[in-house]
Amino acid sequence: MLVKEIIRKKRDGGELSEQEIKTLIEGLADQKVSREQIAAFTMAVYFKSMSIAEVSALTRAMVDSGHKLNWKQHNLGGPVVDKHSTGGVGDKVSLMLAPMIAACGGFVPMISGRGLGHSGGTLDKMESIPGYNTTPDLDKLAQVVKDVGCAIIGQTAELAPADRVIYSVRDVTATVESVALITASILSKKISAGLDALVMDIKVGNGAFMETEAEAEELATSIIRTAQENNVPTHAIITSMDEVLGHTAGNALEVRETLDYLSGQNRDPNLHEVVMALTSEMLVLTKLASDRTEAKQKLQTVLDNGKAMEIFAQMITALGGPADFVEKSENYLAKAPIIKPVFAPTDGYISTIDVRGIGNSIIRLGGGRSVPGQELDMAVGYTNIARIGDYADPEMPLAMVHARTEADADQAIADIQNYYKLSERKPQIPKVIRKLLT
Repeated sequence: MLVKEIIRKKRDGGELSEQEIKTLIEGLADQKVSREQIAAFTMAVYFKSMSIAEVSALTRAMVDSGHKLNWKQHNLGGPVVDKHSTGGVGDKVSLMLAPMIAACGGFVPMISGRGLGHSGGTLDKMESIPGYNTTPDLDKLAQVVKDVGCAIIGQTAELAPADRVIYSVRDVTATVESVALITASILSKKISAGLDALVMDIKVGNGAFMETEAEAEELATSIIRTAQENNVPTHAIITSMDEVLGHTAGNALEVRETLDYLSGQNRDPNLHEVVMALTSEMLVLTKLASDRTEAKQKLQTVLDNGKAMEIFAQMITALGGPADFVEKSENYLAKAPIIKPVFAPTDGYISTIDVRGIGNSIIRLGGGRSVPGQELDMAVGYTNIARIGDYADPEMPLAMVHARTEADADQAIADIQNYYKLSERKPQIPKVIRKLLT
């Protein structure tokens, strides 16, 4: 079976058989299929999409390209559950969510990704912590999950290796937004992790890959149905990405915000609303709580008594990070030499924000990739990010720019001024939580 004929069939809108999809992915695994062919395949899928049967077959083939974890042999004593976000700007939810769930009795082997398109990556954020190992072997992963309760890592060579190649190709070929490819990519990693349940955070808005609620619901439905085909109960929450989530964007800056959140020193209301919605759904889905009210009470307790922060610290140490990271994070997290405020050229209420533009500006600062494998500047990004409905004047900056050079900072200032639109009247504030699908 010629790979180019499989690509041609999908290019022309045909439905691929399970065997054709299996041939393609197996060929990728043994290097008989080139990256150029995968790029052509992903572009064909982007334009012609896939049926649920095709997506399920692609997901299974990607899972079968590597190893699948079996947690029963480890006698964990609790459900194995995870959350996945479709990506946005300032989305650091995973960093606080994993230890919160672990503190409530769940086990979270979180297989995360790097930045994709304009969105930041959980792995990149964790790698701003010196020594933290995002690619432990499977024995180490199992040990950390059993001992600590959670581990935030990337795809190892053993877990869905075919997805790792396809993921990197999608990032640089403008095929990120395909519902079929997003579904297969997410679920191949999550099914490989041996989950009992999954909760999806489907971002919607101008800073998300799904810009309309109809697109977000299409993706949520695709993931839920494909997950059911693979025996992983899944719920999805559609959340807003019409503004940056939290008040920071950038790798080390978001880790700092995570520490502020877990300690209670500074807990952004929008970020907290999303975290609590997702974590409570995880507890209910795994029967660690009888309803969402009980779930939120349990979650607030582990934040207030410091247990979630303690588990976050244990996870960092167990995966090679500093033992005193939580206490002395300022000694470890990179800092940008240039920090400047961005003021609006005129006064007014912030009415709209080009969040995708902000994500792309972080890439230009060096905090994201424009080519595969690019080394990141962990220090750069934005803090004190203003949101829709805030009043911008000479006393209140739209954001603080953290940059490596004066020229980079000046360009970022011009970018932010362009990405914020002001009006004389206070606009309607967008809802953070849009919809729950089960």
